[in-house]
Amino acid sequence: MNSSSSTMNEEPDALSVVNQLRDLAADPLNRRAIVQDQGCLPGLILFMDHPNPPVVHSALLALRYLAECRANREKMKGELGMMLSLQSVIQKTTTPGETKLLASEIYEILQSSNMADGDSVNEMNSRRRKAQFFLGTTNKRAKTVVLHIDGLDDTLFKPRG
Repeated sequence: MNSSSSTMNEEPDALSVVNQLRDLAADPLNRRAIVQDQGCLPGLILFMDHPNPPVVHSALLALRYLAECRANREKMKGELGMMLSLQSVIQKTTTPGETKLLASEIYEILQSSNMADGDSVNEMNSRRRKAQFFLGTTNKRAKTVVLHIDGLDDTLFKPRG
């Protein structure tokens, strides 16, 4: 039993939040807007790591709905942590079978999203679009992270004089 009461209050909250997102995502008219929104995808990715299985399952259902919209797939696949979180849900031994199935289904959909319908012209166009996407847009949520790892230093990169 947790001594802090705040964690007890978070459970239904997380579930109701994720259920609302799932219900919104169930409507095809909302799917583009949800993926374009700054907070929804990162939120759903966080919910995939939630300790409460119903929260995880509901988040995956929402993502499954969003992945049905072809236009969303590249952005979803490129979202930080998306593919990793899906993999960890699939690989976690405690994940219920149905949830695993859902996660691997989404993973497959997103993995195959960059494969254009077979012809190389589409493949080239999507590559070019991807390059422009990275070069041309500024990501307002981008963060620079500097890791200091003991035992690693930059002596390799300094010119020896």
